[in-house]
Parts: sequence; structure tokens; C-alpha cells
Amino acid sequence: MKTAIVWFKTDLRIHDNETLARAVTENDLVIPCYCFDPRHFQYSSFGFKKTGNYRARFLMESLEDLNRQLAKLGSLLLIVSGKPEAVLPLLARQYKAERLYTKKEVAYEELEVCAAVEKALWKEHCAMEVFSTSTLYLASDLPFTIKAIPDVFTTFRKKAEKETVVRNLFPAPLRISSPGLPVFRLPSWEDLDLEEPGRDSRTAFPFKGGETQALKRVNDYFHESKRVSVYKETRNGLIGSDYSSKLSPWLALGCISARKIYHELKKYEVENGGNDSTYWLYVELLWRDYFRFMMKKHHNAYFMKFGIKGAGAAIPGPDPERLEKWSSGKTGVEFIDANMMELAHTGFMSNRGRQNVASFFCNDLKVDWRYGAAYFEEHLIDYDVCSNWGNWAYLAGVGNDKREERHFNIENQAATYDPTGEFRKLWL
Repeated sequence: MKTAIVWFKTDLRIHDNETLARAVTENDLVIPCYCFDPRHFQYSSFGFKKTGNYRARFLMESLEDLNRQLAKLGSLLLIVSGKPEAVLPLLARQYKAERLYTKKEVAYEELEVCAAVEKALWKEHCAMEVFSTSTLYLASDLPFTIKAIPDVFTTFRKKAEKETVVRNLFPAPLRISSPGLPVFRLPSWEDLDLEEPGRDSRTAFPFKGGETQALKRVNDYFHESKRVSVYKETRNGLIGSDYSSKLSPWLALGCISARKIYHELKKYEVENGGNDSTYWLYVELLWRDYFRFMMKKHHNAYFMKFGIKGAGAAIPGPDPERLEKWSSGKTGVEFIDANMMELAHTGFMSNRGRQNVASFFCNDLKVDWRYGAAYFEEHLIDYDVCSNWGNWAYLAGVGNDKREERHFNIENQAATYDPTGEFRKLWL
């Protein structure tokens, strides 16, 4: 009997998951697996943990839900801990697996790990197959090669939306046959060297992780409340759960696919009519794609001080005192501090808030932008390596922006988006 391992990473779902669909179709037995890599919970070179407590909780909620969905299909999720290049080959040997299926990566560290896993698997006579599960469009469907993708988003968008078709969803398996697997058990908070965070009633994201909650949110935001029809008008809000779609945390962990959201959006437009708001949500999905394709094009340049520009005006180094004031919400600029307090207490921050605190960090405090990006990496529950580092480079003037400096006037921003000071009062 042919046995395969499905290595789940940031594709924690049953629906529209090519790795799972192909593994079930092409093999007799399938072992769904998630590996807690200790490197994901260590400190980076910038002094922040790669994964903080809010991100970890959302991840564990998502894994619990994935296990429940797999159980309905006759399987379980096998949880293992250790470096994947050491642990996964042992699993292949134990279960006599001939193949390992997993999602395709584009960022430097993730690619390094995948290469090490593939090399180690070969020694166990197990082949690794990778599939693109993160984007709306497949790279092979784009009207240009990765190397030729424009470095200006608008140019990319106009050509991609005109000439590229979003593919249909992969069907979810109806049943999964697995060998006897251990009882599902997550690491403890102590194992991860983290503390379980509280739940702040002020949060704009009062939702839990997992595919079930992601699909429910799409149904609620699209079909029940129809809030998607006013998305463009409200997306710069600061308070409450409905000023924006709030889909980014589930997208970041792959609890829902971009294609699923797109097809639900098209269904909504057929039933209710499309407008600027429904189109703008599609544009946000395109931005996710774009940063991922840019990471694939420029490789590790997004982690370098001068980004994809490679050179430019002097970029300041780290400043521990200013970094501490910014991260702890004690800069004395209320709009900045309120946003940073929201992040510290919930793991979430609005899009408007992120642009302002990043601009302030780079242009007012004048600290190396990569320290801000690393702080976000630890704390944001919707952290996505491509979008996070791509957006920070963009605002620092070393990414996909024709302007060298995108400097926000914080006082004007606060007056425009928090005119009564309600948001500042809430968090300060």
C-alpha cells in the first residue's frame, strides 16, 4: 500500500488544498502532520521572538480545528516537535512513506528548511512534492515570468486582472485513510517558552483560529451582514470587528484560501451586485499575491537594509531607547501609542494603524525599519512573511514604491481617522 505524509504549514485547511487533495487521491494511506519547529519560537537577530503569545494561540486554535475536521474524515493530525529536516525523515521511515506533500515556499528561511527536508528524505527513499496553495493566481498563469513581474503594483494589477483567470477550487476529500496515529496533543505553553495571553474585550478581532471560523466569517461578512458592500468606505476604521473583513489572520495560516474568498465574492456580486467595495477586496487579495511573487523574484533582498533598491540614502541603525518607547506605546504621540497598545494587548492592529506606526518608526524616530518588521513578526496574529516584510520595505522607501519616502503626517491622520479621539481613549 502506498503511504504519504502531508506536511501542513501555513495551509491549515481541508478545502482547496492541493497538497491534501493530491495525497489522498494518489495514495492508499495518508499521514497528516504538523511540525513545531523550535526555530519559530526562538529570538531573531533583531531581538524579538519569531512567534509571540497571540500568534501562538491563534496557531494552536487553528490546529485544534484542523484536527476536528480531519477526524470527521477518518484521520487525525499528527503533532511532532523538532526541526523538520530531522523529524520528518524519521516519520517517513517509521510509516514507510514514499512521498511527502507540502506547500511551496518563496521566503529565504522557509526555502532553506524545505531544501534540508528534501535532502534528508531522499536518504529514506521518500520524494517530496510541493504545490502552490497560498495565492489567488498561480505563478504559471500570470502573463509574465517571475523575473519580469513589474516592480510597480499598479502595472502588475492592470495586466494580471485582465489576462489571468482564477482557477477553480480543489475539492475537499470525502474520506482520509490513515494508519493508527497517536492522540492529538499540542505542546504546552511551557514547551514553547510562552505564556497564554488573556482576551481583551476591546479587541477588533474577537475571533478564534481555524477553518471553521474562517468560513463562518466569510458567510457573516458577505452574505449575512453584507458588510462587504461598504468595505471600501469603512476599511480605514479603527474600532470594532466589522470595519474591515478581518480575514487576514486566517489567510496568513491558510485556514481559508484566497481562491475561496474570491469565488465567494463573485457569488456575492451575482446575487447582490458588485461595486467599488467588492472590487477593492479583490485588490487586497492581489496585494497578497504581489508581495509573494515579489519575494520569489527578489529572494532575500526584502530582509536587507536597502531592500530591493540595493542602495540609497543612509538608513539609521538600531536605537534601543527609541525602539523601546515605540514598542511599549510610550512615544508621547497618542495616535501612535494607542495603536501600539492595541497590538500589545490583542495581537491585532488596523491597516490604517500599521501604516502610521511604520511611517513614524522609519521617518520620525529614524530607526532601522527591519526592527519594526521583526517586532510585527512576533506580535501580529496575521503575520505573513511576504506581506509583512514587503509592506515595511514599501513604507521605508526601499521596496515597491516609486517614492523614496512615504511620510505620514500623524496629526492629520489622527484628525481624519480618529476625529473624536475615541480610539485613543479606548487604548490609552
